[in-house]
Amino acid sequence: MPPPRAASNWDEFRLQAAQRLVQAHPGASYLGPVPEPLLAIPVLEVELDAEGAVRRVTVVRYPRQARDTAALAVAAVHRAAPYGSMRRLPRPWKWTEVFLFDDERRFKPRTLDTD
Repeated sequence: MPPPRAASNWDEFRLQAAQRLVQAHPGASYLGPVPEPLLAIPVLEVELDAEGAVRRVTVVRYPRQARDTAALAVAAVHRAAPYGSMRRLPRPWKWTEVFLFDDERRFKPRTLDTD
């Protein structure tokens, strides 16, 4: 993966972070249309340090079924780190991402779901 760039605003950061999650997990993620119905939709809050390393990941919403997908999403966040310098962005250095899991337990960050 290419080294992360420092984002100049939160919208740019969220997009770059979602793209990085997919790049770091080519076999465990998908792009394109979101299937109906989804297997699971865990929601994570991610806190970073000034260099973009993960300080803490909190599961804000566990899915009712396939609860293991929350752990898969947490692990994906850690494997895609670091996310680039956060120094240009206002504190707190936290963002929320929704993970859209299909039946094969592959994820798509909701940020990239433009359909």
